[in-house]
Amino acid sequence: MSTDTQVQAAAEIGRARVRKEDTRLVTGQTTWTDNIQLPGMLHMAFARSPHAHARITRVDLSAARSMPGVVAAFSGADFAGEQGSLPCAWPVTEDTVVPDHPPMATDEVRYVGEAVACVVARNRYEAADAAAAIDVDYEPLPPVLDMRAALADDSPKVHDAGNKCFEWSLVNGDADAAFRDAPVVIERNYRQQRLIPTAMEPRAVVCAPSGDEFTIWSATQIPHIVRTMLALVTGISEQELRVIAPDVGGGFGSKLQVTAEEVLTLLAARKLHKPVKWTESRSEGNMAVHHGRDQWQRIRIAAERDGKLRGVSVDLLADMGAYLMIVTPGVPLLGAFMYGGIYKMDAYSFRCTGVFTTKMPTDAYRGAGRPEATFAIERVMDELAAELGMDPMELRQRNWIKHEEFPYTTSAGLTYDSGNYEAATARALEMFGYEELRKEQERRRANADQVQLGIGISTYTEMCGLAPSRILGSLRYAAGGWEHASVRMLATGKVEVVTGVSAHGQGHETAWSQIVADALGVPFEDIRILHGDTLVSPKGMDTYGSRSLTVGGVAVRRACDKVVEKAKVIASAMLEAPPEEIEFSGGTFRARGGSGASTTIQEIAFSAFHAHDLPDGVEPSLDADATFDPENFSYPHGTHLCATEVDTETGRVTIRSYVAVDDAGVVVNPLILEGQVHGGIAQGIGQALFEDAVYDDEGNLLTTTMADYLVPSAADLPSLATDYTQTPATSNPLGVKGIGEAGTIASTPAVVNSIVDALRPMGIRDITMPCTPQRVWRAIQAARGGNTGSAADNGSAADNGGDAR
Repeated sequence: MSTDTQVQAAAEIGRARVRKEDTRLVTGQTTWTDNIQLPGMLHMAFARSPHAHARITRVDLSAARSMPGVVAAFSGADFAGEQGSLPCAWPVTEDTVVPDHPPMATDEVRYVGEAVACVVARNRYEAADAAAAIDVDYEPLPPVLDMRAALADDSPKVHDAGNKCFEWSLVNGDADAAFRDAPVVIERNYRQQRLIPTAMEPRAVVCAPSGDEFTIWSATQIPHIVRTMLALVTGISEQELRVIAPDVGGGFGSKLQVTAEEVLTLLAARKLHKPVKWTESRSEGNMAVHHGRDQWQRIRIAAERDGKLRGVSVDLLADMGAYLMIVTPGVPLLGAFMYGGIYKMDAYSFRCTGVFTTKMPTDAYRGAGRPEATFAIERVMDELAAELGMDPMELRQRNWIKHEEFPYTTSAGLTYDSGNYEAATARALEMFGYEELRKEQERRRANADQVQLGIGISTYTEMCGLAPSRILGSLRYAAGGWEHASVRMLATGKVEVVTGVSAHGQGHETAWSQIVADALGVPFEDIRILHGDTLVSPKGMDTYGSRSLTVGGVAVRRACDKVVEKAKVIASAMLEAPPEEIEFSGGTFRARGGSGASTTIQEIAFSAFHAHDLPDGVEPSLDADATFDPENFSYPHGTHLCATEVDTETGRVTIRSYVAVDDAGVVVNPLILEGQVHGGIAQGIGQALFEDAVYDDEGNLLTTTMADYLVPSAADLPSLATDYTQTPATSNPLGVKGIGEAGTIASTPAVVNSIVDALRPMGIRDITMPCTPQRVWRAIQAARGGNTGSAADNGSAADNGGDAR
């Protein structure tokens, strides 16, 4: 481990502990939502639209209702008076078009997979059979599939208000002056293909009524938000709703949602007075889980001949899909501030237009806006380096913010609090063997080898720890970004921690235990973390945007500090010394300069429990709550380097080596950090090489199964060489930064840059993702003068090639 600022690791923070939750998670000895079995429980299945756009003229439930095991069947009309509209919490402008979004369609469907009816039966198989028997008549309407064509005046309309959802812009500095008479201006158009999150655990919901109260188990990242939103959507009192997120098998943003299925399972349970369960199949999920990315990017960069940047301008088209889900319009804005990356420049401008199409809505997917921004700036930096005849790493080094310049206010208006790009990059170059690989690359080029070597660079930073409530409010986000925690000292000296963030694989139970062990001086094994249940943890803003540690973990630490202060008052009485003379370290209170008498925090916990001799006015409890709302985001950064071998005869791309050196501030648990980076890189490589949600010309999703939608397996990925530097954050007392999305943000441009670098001598300067062997081969053949179609073809008949506008 290398460090920028030497950090003295405490007893637990910085220790590579094996995760305490893994015993139950890895072996499956735990409760997933689909494991839940309740007396008299019924099962729900949905009939979904086979049309991308159509009017519903008739729904006949009679055949379904007569089938074995069926208890009830409902159409959208049956729920019309109570289902409300699914929420959008982030209308980014005053005039953002927010269409009604009924959980079950009543008169019109706007994407393939939209629910039009449902069946409740004794088991899931009978429910599925009966749902297939529902007879629906449709009057087909023209689909709207290409977001660029959707803005034309003669385009069919997704909604009566039109296909333009919003336009949002950001300008800092004089962008016109930055580009005017600039010696070098590069303009490129990049395609962010549509992705399907594909979490390990499909979504599932169970709702159990009890009188006027309802307990809902859901495979969700956001139990607190689901509870509040279900109350607002259905009109059921929030205090009558309990939402539990049991152990959840991955999310990546796909479970950052208030879903139609959650609403409809609740309404069906209320109608039938029985517990109801719904669990999606994988193919159903591919159609009905919100998708990610789906943007056209036009980026321009202006520079001097020596490589010094003058400005960046971005024009973005973002596909909203058919409706706005919980943060759909805000996703591009999370990247709006990051297209300048880690670089200094005089001016920056950004414009985004949100567009409705008749496809599954998009929303947050791992990184949410920041991977798209990092891809564009890191790709165009390579293009600028090629134009200038400069090594792409040298160009970056000439323009990035130096470590002594922090805190630094960027051209987009953000203040990066800390960083050391030089240290992370130096370590990455050392591990990668950059100079040796460049020499090998030159030899292969000189020898006209069939297999060419490419080197890709991604020097990234990200804006994460989604939190500052005032900033979120200024961006019209409907909620705050604070987080809550409670620490309870039990009579026997054990500790219970209640956290408002809800883990879905990140290792909170281990990391939070390490934070508490150091703060209170109690053994790691004596700490239990409670989360994911709105009755146990009534306050919280949940888990997304790499905010768990930087906001939730800091709230835990603040609650611990309050416990210590409470205990100090009792220790003062026990040790017969004024509170200001009491010192606390390693779980023990001592009177400074006194007799050497001491007592532990666990002994004080028992003293508070029996309360026989507490000082007057002191409550018999050490428990404490804390809420943390940081004043700034956190800004992890790093350097990722990728070497690929590209077979110029077949188009096959093989990742030969991959190095990642990340800086996430103070590291609580290196094993967890490494695991998060590995998983993130895998998803970024998936976008670069494998994944693409493809629709045909009628709006049918063609990639509905794992055979069609290619997710990389371990066999498809290289061994990853990782390390980290530590530059403590100044925005929180732990000095921590987020890491959950960093790998995904950094890896995609590193891989694509390496492929283009390998083929650049042939005149190839872009291949649209995913860079499949066929696309790479076609690009090579086109460069050689063959007639094989466009290298920019993204594989979708409905949306291929072309510029952003």
